[in-house]
Amino acid sequence: MKMPILKLREGTKTKLSPHFSLEELTKSMTASRLMINNSDPGEFEVNNLTKLSTEILEPIRKEYGAFTPSSGYRCVALNRTLGSSDKSSHCKGEAADIEIVGLSNLTLAKWIKDNLPFDQVILEYYDGENPNSGWVHVSYSDGANRGLALTINQYGTFSGLAK
Repeated sequence: MKMPILKLREGTKTKLSPHFSLEELTKSMTASRLMINNSDPGEFEVNNLTKLSTEILEPIRKEYGAFTPSSGYRCVALNRTLGSSDKSSHCKGEAADIEIVGLSNLTLAKWIKDNLPFDQVILEYYDGENPNSGWVHVSYSDGANRGLALTINQYGTFSGLAK
């Protein structure tokens, strides 16, 4: 089902959902520093960011309060700079990386796994000692969610979430 892009303007921000904007999901300090234009995704990517905001980010905000994703959409040039694949869900506007101050990343990843219709939830570089270590990558693929829960750390990629 094709979802319309919300064109609600709040100042200069294009709202994707009640609490998330296109500008915050395309903002990248790395892109700014390297003068990579990451602020102009196409209609396909914006539609995916809208679904991600509505289906994933809003329910997380409702459960845990306000937060700002550390990474959302990435153009191919930015993604390559970060050493990631051109096929990354970030390039399609289907993924965000999240950390919430005061909440264990393991707790967040488990809540997403148990409560949301995700494609992938990945607990990345969580060390098991510091609850704020690493981050949570979550993706949403309209109509094709696989429900994969993974852990990535210095030893590789593993099925399931770290304990």
